[in-house]
Amino acid sequence: MLSAALLSPLGATKIYLYAKSADMRKSFNGLHAIVQSEFGRDIRTGDMFVFLNRRLDRIKLIHWDRDGLAIWMKRLERGTFQRPRCPPGAAEVEMDATDLALLLSGIELSSVKRRTRYALDAASRRAVAPVAS
Repeated sequence: MLSAALLSPLGATKIYLYAKSADMRKSFNGLHAIVQSEFGRDIRTGDMFVFLNRRLDRIKLIHWDRDGLAIWMKRLERGTFQRPRCPPGAAEVEMDATDLALLLSGIELSSVKRRTRYALDAASRRAVAPVAS
C-alpha cells in the first residue's frame, strides 16, 4: 500500500484524478504531457496527479518531489479500483487525501458517507494569515 509517509503531507496538496483512462505504458514524459495538455497545470507546483487504466486494475500517481518527478504505481492481482464519478466532459476530478486513501484501499465509494466538518474557506484563510511587518 502507499506509504503513510507519502500520504501524510497531503493535507495542503491538491490531488487530481484524470477522468479518462490512461495508457499505463506512459512514464514520466508521457504522464507529464497529459498534465500539461489535459489538466493545463504545471506539475512543479507540488500537486499530485492520479491515472487509472481502462480495466481499472492499475493506478499511477505522479508528483513533483522537490527536485524531480516521482511515480508510484500499483497493479491489482484481483479486483479493480473504483473510478470516482466525474462530471460529463470534465478532464479531471479534484480529490483529497482521504478520497485517495479510500480509492487505494478498495472501499466502495458510493457507500461512504462523509460527515460534516468545519473547514476554512480561502477568504477566511487570508484574513487569519499573519501579516508581514
